[in-house]
Amino acid sequence: MPTLSAIYLYPIKSLAGIALNQSSVSKTGLQYDRLWMLVDAQKQFLSQRSLPKMALIKTQIKDQQLIVSAANKADLILPLEPSISKPPIEVNVWHDQCAASPISLEADQWFSDFLQIDCQLVYQAQNDIRSVDQKYALSHDQTSFSDGFPFLIVSEASLTRLNQQMGLELSMRRFRPNLVISGCESYAEDTWRKISIANIGFRLPKPCSRCSVPQIDPDTALINDKEPLRTLARTRKWNKRVFFGQNALHDSEGFLQLGDKLVIQQIGVAQPPL
Repeated sequence: MPTLSAIYLYPIKSLAGIALNQSSVSKTGLQYDRLWMLVDAQKQFLSQRSLPKMALIKTQIKDQQLIVSAANKADLILPLEPSISKPPIEVNVWHDQCAASPISLEADQWFSDFLQIDCQLVYQAQNDIRSVDQKYALSHDQTSFSDGFPFLIVSEASLTRLNQQMGLELSMRRFRPNLVISGCESYAEDTWRKISIANIGFRLPKPCSRCSVPQIDPDTALINDKEPLRTLARTRKWNKRVFFGQNALHDSEGFLQLGDKLVIQQIGVAQPPL
Protein backbone atom coordinates (compact mmCIF):
# COMPACT_ATOMS: atom_id res chain seq x y z
CA MET A 1 0.00 0.00 0.00
CA PRO A 2 1.36 3.45 -0.83
CA THR A 3 2.74 5.17 2.25
CA LEU A 4 4.14 8.60 3.08
CA SER A 5 7.87 7.92 3.51
CA ALA A 6 9.41 11.41 3.59
CA ILE A 7 8.35 14.99 4.24
CA TYR A 8 10.51 17.92 3.14
CA LEU A 9 10.02 21.52 4.20
CA TYR A 10 11.67 24.51 2.52
CA PRO A 11 11.11 27.55 4.76
CA ILE A 12 13.11 29.87 2.49
CA LYS A 13 12.55 29.32 -1.21
CA SER A 14 15.44 27.56 -2.98
CA LEU A 15 17.60 27.07 0.14
CA ALA A 16 18.35 23.63 1.59
CA GLY A 17 15.28 21.81 2.89
CA ILE A 18 14.47 20.12 6.19
CA ALA A 19 13.48 16.45 6.48
CA LEU A 20 10.60 16.13 8.95
CA ASN A 21 8.86 13.25 10.70
CA GLN A 22 5.59 15.19 10.83
CA SER A 23 4.11 18.52 9.82
CA SER A 24 0.96 20.56 10.09
CA VAL A 25 -0.68 21.52 6.81
CA SER A 26 -1.85 25.13 6.46
CA LYS A 27 -3.83 26.92 3.78
CA THR A 28 -0.69 27.38 1.66
CA GLY A 29 0.88 23.92 2.12
CA LEU A 30 3.17 22.50 4.78
CA GLN A 31 3.36 24.86 7.73
CA TYR A 32 6.17 27.41 7.15
CA ASP A 33 6.92 26.07 3.66
CA ARG A 34 8.38 28.80 1.42
CA LEU A 35 6.94 31.63 3.49
CA TRP A 36 10.30 33.39 3.08
CA MET A 37 12.07 34.22 -0.17
CA LEU A 38 15.11 36.10 -1.42
CA VAL A 39 14.67 38.74 -4.12
CA ASP A 40 17.20 40.77 -6.07
CA ALA A 41 17.34 44.54 -6.52
CA GLN A 42 14.60 44.32 -9.16
CA LYS A 43 12.40 42.35 -6.72
CA GLN A 44 12.69 39.18 -8.81
CA PHE A 45 12.90 35.93 -6.85
CA LEU A 46 16.30 34.28 -6.55
CA SER A 47 16.87 30.57 -6.97
CA GLN A 48 19.55 27.94 -7.42
CA ARG A 49 18.98 28.16 -11.17
CA SER A 50 21.18 31.25 -11.26
CA LEU A 51 22.81 30.96 -7.81
CA PRO A 52 23.69 27.31 -7.08
CA LYS A 53 25.42 28.45 -3.88
CA MET A 54 21.95 28.87 -2.34
CA ALA A 55 21.94 25.07 -1.92
CA LEU A 56 24.64 25.45 0.74
CA ILE A 57 22.52 27.62 3.04
CA LYS A 58 20.83 25.38 5.59
CA THR A 59 17.69 26.00 7.62
CA GLN A 60 16.29 24.49 10.79
CA ILE A 61 13.34 25.24 13.03
CA LYS A 62 13.93 25.20 16.77
CA ASP A 63 12.24 26.88 19.74
CA GLN A 64 9.90 28.91 17.53
CA GLN A 65 12.84 30.28 15.58
CA LEU A 66 14.07 29.83 12.03
CA ILE A 67 17.83 29.30 12.15
CA VAL A 68 19.79 29.93 8.96
CA SER A 69 23.38 28.72 8.71
CA ALA A 70 26.22 28.62 6.20
CA ALA A 71 29.93 27.90 6.27
CA ASN A 72 32.11 30.53 7.95
CA LYS A 73 29.14 32.65 9.01
CA ALA A 74 27.41 33.16 12.33
CA ASP A 75 23.87 31.78 12.34
CA LEU A 76 21.05 34.11 11.36
CA ILE A 77 18.16 33.65 13.79
CA LEU A 78 14.70 34.74 12.70
CA PRO A 79 11.34 34.56 14.51
CA LEU A 80 8.90 32.07 13.00
CA GLU A 81 6.18 34.67 13.39
CA PRO A 82 7.81 37.91 12.21
CA SER A 83 6.52 41.21 13.55
CA ILE A 84 5.78 43.16 10.40
CA SER A 85 6.75 46.82 10.80
CA LYS A 86 7.14 47.93 7.19
CA PRO A 87 4.52 48.15 4.45
CA PRO A 88 4.53 45.27 1.94
CA ILE A 89 6.41 45.50 -1.32
CA GLU A 90 5.59 43.91 -4.68
CA VAL A 91 7.81 40.98 -5.68
CA ASN A 92 7.81 38.63 -8.65
CA VAL A 93 7.64 34.84 -8.72
CA TRP A 94 7.69 33.80 -12.36
CA HIS A 95 4.60 35.49 -13.84
CA ASP A 96 3.00 36.29 -10.49
CA GLN A 97 3.25 39.61 -8.70
CA CYS A 98 2.97 39.03 -4.95
CA ALA A 99 2.80 41.15 -1.83
CA ALA A 100 5.72 40.49 0.52
CA SER A 101 6.98 42.00 3.76
CA PRO A 102 10.65 42.96 4.23
CA ILE A 103 12.28 41.24 7.22
CA SER A 104 15.33 43.26 8.31
CA LEU A 105 18.45 44.98 7.07
CA GLU A 106 20.47 42.48 9.13
CA ALA A 107 18.96 39.55 7.22
CA ASP A 108 19.47 41.30 3.88
CA GLN A 109 23.14 41.88 4.69
CA TRP A 110 23.66 38.27 5.85
CA PHE A 111 22.42 36.83 2.56
CA SER A 112 24.02 39.53 0.41
CA ASP A 113 27.41 38.83 1.98
CA PHE A 114 27.22 35.07 1.50
CA LEU A 115 25.78 35.08 -2.02
CA GLN A 116 27.79 38.10 -3.19
CA ILE A 117 24.71 39.73 -4.67
CA ASP A 118 22.50 42.56 -3.47
CA CYS A 119 19.40 40.80 -2.18
CA GLN A 120 16.55 41.11 0.29
CA LEU A 121 14.71 38.60 2.47
CA VAL A 122 10.92 38.90 2.34
CA TYR A 123 8.03 37.12 4.06
CA GLN A 124 4.49 36.23 3.07
CA ALA A 125 2.24 37.61 5.79
CA GLN A 126 -0.96 35.78 6.63
CA ASN A 127 -3.19 38.34 4.91
CA ASP A 128 -1.09 38.38 1.71
CA ILE A 129 -2.95 35.79 -0.36
CA ARG A 130 -1.41 34.29 -3.49
CA SER A 131 -3.88 32.26 -5.53
CA VAL A 132 -2.92 29.25 -7.64
CA ASP A 133 -3.26 29.43 -11.44
CA GLN A 134 -7.00 29.04 -12.04
CA LYS A 135 -6.40 26.79 -15.06
CA TYR A 136 -5.48 24.08 -12.57
CA ALA A 137 -7.03 25.15 -9.28
CA LEU A 138 -10.18 26.15 -7.46
CA SER A 139 -10.84 29.75 -6.50
CA HIS A 140 -9.90 29.20 -2.84
CA ASP A 141 -6.59 27.41 -3.51
CA GLN A 142 -3.57 29.28 -2.16
CA THR A 143 0.18 28.86 -2.18
CA SER A 144 3.16 30.64 -0.69
CA PHE A 145 6.31 31.51 -2.66
CA SER A 146 6.43 28.08 -4.33
CA ASP A 147 6.94 27.97 -8.09
CA GLY A 148 3.19 27.61 -8.44
CA PHE A 149 1.63 24.83 -6.35
CA PRO A 150 1.51 24.05 -2.62
CA PHE A 151 2.91 20.51 -2.95
CA LEU A 152 5.23 18.42 -5.10
CA ILE A 153 4.76 14.65 -4.82
CA VAL A 154 7.29 12.05 -6.02
CA SER A 155 7.45 8.29 -5.47
CA GLU A 156 10.57 6.48 -4.30
CA ALA A 157 10.14 3.99 -7.14
CA SER A 158 10.33 6.75 -9.75
CA LEU A 159 13.72 7.87 -8.45
CA THR A 160 14.91 4.26 -8.22
CA ARG A 161 14.00 3.71 -11.87
CA LEU A 162 15.64 6.96 -12.96
CA ASN A 163 18.81 6.09 -11.04
CA GLN A 164 18.89 2.66 -12.68
CA GLN A 165 18.57 4.25 -16.12
CA MET A 166 21.43 6.65 -15.32
CA GLY A 167 23.61 4.17 -13.47
CA LEU A 168 23.82 6.71 -10.64
CA GLU A 169 22.55 7.13 -7.09
CA LEU A 170 21.19 10.65 -7.00
CA SER A 171 19.45 11.79 -3.85
CA MET A 172 15.76 12.65 -3.73
CA ARG A 173 16.85 16.01 -2.33
CA ARG A 174 17.89 17.09 -5.84
CA PHE A 175 14.23 17.04 -6.92
CA ARG A 176 12.96 19.05 -3.93
CA PRO A 177 9.65 17.26 -3.31
CA ASN A 178 7.42 17.99 -0.31
CA LEU A 179 5.96 14.49 -0.04
CA VAL A 180 7.67 11.22 -1.00
CA ILE A 181 5.65 8.03 -1.40
CA SER A 182 6.78 4.42 -1.02
CA GLY A 183 4.93 1.21 -1.87
CA CYS A 184 3.88 1.96 -5.45
CA GLU A 185 5.18 1.35 -8.97
CA SER A 186 7.52 3.81 -10.63
CA TYR A 187 5.63 6.78 -12.05
CA ALA A 188 2.37 5.54 -10.58
CA GLU A 189 1.87 9.15 -9.48
CA ASP A 190 1.49 10.12 -13.16
CA THR A 191 -2.00 8.58 -13.15
CA TRP A 192 -3.19 9.82 -9.76
CA ARG A 193 -5.82 12.54 -9.99
CA LYS A 194 -7.24 12.49 -6.47
CA ILE A 195 -5.66 10.91 -3.40
CA SER A 196 -5.91 11.27 0.35
CA ILE A 197 -3.21 11.08 3.01
CA ALA A 198 -4.30 11.14 6.66
CA ASN A 199 -7.77 12.38 5.70
CA ILE A 200 -6.39 15.30 3.70
CA GLY A 201 -7.54 15.22 0.09
CA PHE A 202 -5.09 16.11 -2.67
CA ARG A 203 -5.68 16.92 -6.34
CA LEU A 204 -2.85 16.33 -8.83
CA PRO A 205 -3.70 18.52 -11.82
CA LYS A 206 -0.32 18.98 -13.49
CA PRO A 207 3.02 17.16 -13.83
CA CYS A 208 6.15 18.99 -12.76
CA SER A 209 8.42 20.13 -15.59
CA ARG A 210 12.02 20.20 -14.48
CA CYS A 211 14.64 22.92 -14.80
CA SER A 212 18.38 22.76 -14.15
CA VAL A 213 18.15 22.54 -10.33
CA PRO A 214 18.31 18.69 -10.16
CA GLN A 215 21.75 18.95 -11.80
CA ILE A 216 23.06 20.72 -8.66
CA ASP A 217 24.63 18.57 -5.94
CA PRO A 218 22.87 19.76 -2.75
CA ASP A 219 25.98 19.03 -0.66
CA THR A 220 28.55 20.84 -2.80
CA ALA A 221 26.55 23.13 -5.14
CA LEU A 222 28.57 21.66 -8.02
CA ILE A 223 26.70 21.20 -11.29
CA ASN A 224 26.57 18.04 -13.40
CA ASP A 225 26.14 19.32 -16.96
CA LYS A 226 24.42 16.13 -18.13
CA GLU A 227 22.38 14.30 -15.51
CA PRO A 228 19.61 13.83 -14.64
CA LEU A 229 18.29 16.01 -17.44
CA ARG A 230 19.95 13.95 -20.19
CA THR A 231 18.17 10.76 -19.10
CA LEU A 232 14.91 12.57 -18.41
CA ALA A 233 15.09 14.00 -21.94
CA ARG A 234 15.37 10.46 -23.25
CA THR A 235 12.67 8.90 -21.05
CA ARG A 236 10.36 11.66 -19.78
CA LYS A 237 10.18 14.29 -22.51
CA TRP A 238 6.89 15.67 -23.78
CA ASN A 239 6.10 18.95 -25.56
CA LYS A 240 9.79 19.92 -25.42
CA ARG A 241 9.94 19.67 -21.62
CA VAL A 242 11.03 16.94 -19.21
CA PHE A 243 8.89 15.85 -16.27
CA PHE A 244 9.47 14.26 -12.89
CA GLY A 245 6.90 14.34 -10.06
CA GLN A 246 3.42 15.75 -9.76
CA ASN A 247 2.23 19.13 -8.54
CA ALA A 248 -0.57 18.88 -6.01
CA LEU A 249 -3.25 20.95 -4.30
CA HIS A 250 -4.81 20.12 -0.94
CA ASP A 251 -8.47 20.29 0.03
CA SER A 252 -8.08 21.03 3.75
CA GLU A 253 -5.71 21.80 6.55
CA GLY A 254 -4.55 18.97 8.79
CA PHE A 255 -1.55 16.98 9.93
CA LEU A 256 0.81 14.58 8.18
CA GLN A 257 3.36 12.16 9.59
CA LEU A 258 5.63 9.49 8.21
CA GLY A 259 3.84 6.18 7.78
CA ASP A 260 0.50 7.73 6.85
CA LYS A 261 -1.30 5.63 4.23
CA LEU A 262 -2.11 7.04 0.83
CA VAL A 263 -5.51 6.18 -0.64
CA ILE A 264 -5.97 6.54 -4.39
CA GLN A 265 -9.43 7.96 -5.03
CA GLN A 266 -9.31 8.75 -8.74
CA ILE A 267 -6.94 7.86 -11.54
CA GLY A 268 -6.69 9.08 -15.12
CA VAL A 269 -4.54 9.02 -18.23
CA ALA A 270 -0.85 9.40 -17.37
CA GLN A 271 0.40 12.96 -17.25
CA PRO A 272 2.59 13.58 -19.12
CA PRO A 273 1.17 11.06 -21.64
CA LEU A 274 4.27 8.91 -21.98
